[in-house]
Amino acid sequence: MQKRFPSLSLSSYGIGWSANKRISIVALVATVLLATAATVAWLSGNGTGRQGQDHAAPAPASSPSSSETAPKPAAGSGSVPKPPQIAEPVAYAKAVAQMLWSYDTRNTSRDQQLAGMRAWMTNEPTYADWASVSGQVPDPMLWSRMADQDQHATASVTEGHYPSAFKQALADDPSAITKAYIYVVTVNGKQQIAWKKGGGGAEERAVTLAVQCRPNHDCTLAAIAPSVTQ
Repeated sequence: MQKRFPSLSLSSYGIGWSANKRISIVALVATVLLATAATVAWLSGNGTGRQGQDHAAPAPASSPSSSETAPKPAAGSGSVPKPPQIAEPVAYAKAVAQMLWSYDTRNTSRDQQLAGMRAWMTNEPTYADWASVSGQVPDPMLWSRMADQDQHATASVTEGHYPSAFKQALADDPSAITKAYIYVVTVNGKQQIAWKKGGGGAEERAVTLAVQCRPNHDCTLAAIAPSVTQ
């Protein structure tokens, strides 16, 4: 049976937030978005399960390098949708999750997939953790094998919410978020995967995202957390 990669099936390929971004992103999120904080306890240690809640076949050992750079826009984005013009964090996070869990190797190359995902990111380098997003995409060899099987997926989102730790942090100091306007949102949904000869299946998915929603601006994606936090 053809192996599926579990969450784009992308989320099992997540490599976590890079160290140089944890100070800037997690300091904002885990301790009421204060720039002096440096802990990732509630994101990396208190998750309720692996990103995407994998129930599919084991993922191959290979994964893309965390230093992989974003492809140039000229690569196009294939079937990856353009980011929506949404200014509300939960609504935008739900759109991000649907984008992450949907893909089509029949008409989208790996470079196009990466280029399309990059368009959803914040342009502020202090807060953008591209490694946590590009790390969701399988390596070129595996992507090619998936394309040989016409593997593709669609997704539906059931709900999105602010994790309890994030809501408590905001309640303790509502004004602290005004430094970077980064919100943490957990999204749950379902992914339908299919490939040649009628193969396919459905799986439950979950992801915790950091999205930036500055006043009077559309939201953007800052990072994907290494584990799901409810």
